[in-house]
Amino acid sequence: MLYFSVPLGKFVRRVSRLRGGGSALPGLVVEKIDPDFMRRTLSTLPLGVAVVSGTNGKTTTTKMVVELLESQGLKVFTNRTGSNFTRGVAAALLGEVDWRGRLDADVAVLELDEAHAVHFVNKVPPRYSLLLNVLRDQLDRFGEIDKTAELLQHIASRTTGTVVLNREDPRVARIAQTLDGPEVLYFGLDDSLLSTFPNDDDMRAAPGSPVPAAPARPAADVVLRRVGADDADFEYDGATVTTGMKLRGVYNIFNAAAALTLARGVAGARGTGTDQAGLLTALSKVAPAFGRGESLVVDGLPLELVLVKNPSGFRLGLKSFPAAGYATMIAINDNYADGRDMSWLWDVEFDTLRDGGVDQLTGSRAYDMALRLQYDDVAIGAVDTEIAPALAAFIRGGEGKPKRIFCTYTAMLAIRRELSKITTVEVVS
Repeated sequence: MLYFSVPLGKFVRRVSRLRGGGSALPGLVVEKIDPDFMRRTLSTLPLGVAVVSGTNGKTTTTKMVVELLESQGLKVFTNRTGSNFTRGVAAALLGEVDWRGRLDADVAVLELDEAHAVHFVNKVPPRYSLLLNVLRDQLDRFGEIDKTAELLQHIASRTTGTVVLNREDPRVARIAQTLDGPEVLYFGLDDSLLSTFPNDDDMRAAPGSPVPAAPARPAADVVLRRVGADDADFEYDGATVTTGMKLRGVYNIFNAAAALTLARGVAGARGTGTDQAGLLTALSKVAPAFGRGESLVVDGLPLELVLVKNPSGFRLGLKSFPAAGYATMIAINDNYADGRDMSWLWDVEFDTLRDGGVDQLTGSRAYDMALRLQYDDVAIGAVDTEIAPALAAFIRGGEGKPKRIFCTYTAMLAIRRELSKITTVEVVS
């Protein structure tokens, strides 16, 4: 049956793209005129829908899962723009379905914002869900982290097949106790790496406070055993394997264990076997998602974009990307997509930036960032709340040095737009 909403949505999508509009507008239109569009379209997929959610790492993890499944010969639909509200999924669908609303794919792998995922799973119960972590992020939107955990628990409760959980995050691991029906798989860390990935309670514990006894950890389907400069060791099926990694950042490598767990579950559901060597080869080739450790080239030297949006992400970013030898810029916005409450900057320690200082601060909350750095005795070169001139000054002043920019989400988008005028930037639409 031909639904009027599909050609109309496609028309809106084309007009929106021509005018440079947002990628989610067509989805918003089709949601209003045809609320059943997503359920009707996605229910036809042989392997169903996999939802990826959690506080940190959704975009890169979703990208990994997609590329791993494609290495197994599967056709995968995904919302690759990172527009992780339901209207973003609907907009992405409009770009892939034919005029009759048919989607040529075996499985959908969708990154979804925690709150919007709840609305999505009520309409489209997923066959798989991957729940990454619960950390303090945008408290002005979600409230305390126990509320975020409740959102993830609801996603798991609506999952019909397999739920993949982070064994090392107590709020995520406890979700298993509430489930009756779905298979539960875990991804986890070697004991030697646990201190690298503190959960929210660990990060907020007072120095010297007693550490409560940890409950016994369940066996994990995939365990990250070691992180090297450009490779990593994973254990699964009773053996440890080593693979090269293009991804940088210890948090990305841990999320690779999550992606492997979900991809093995989905590929195994076909009943035709899984090409384990193919999975590792694909994993070794995955490049960072846009703005998440993405490396561009400016004046013949690398310029890295590192997305930061909460204390854990910023801490791990600083740990994963040492400042030595790099010119550094920090761009902090407080738009809705970033979170309005910037008090979380005070939960991050910036002492690793002391030796080289920060060359440039920008964004709407640049002066808040400047004050925070002063308390950690980090020297500051310049402050300019306007991103375009600040970026230009940073590039001019950092001649001969590779560059790194730590940025919140909307600041990252603005910086990529400016950089596209002077270098090759992947177009994501």
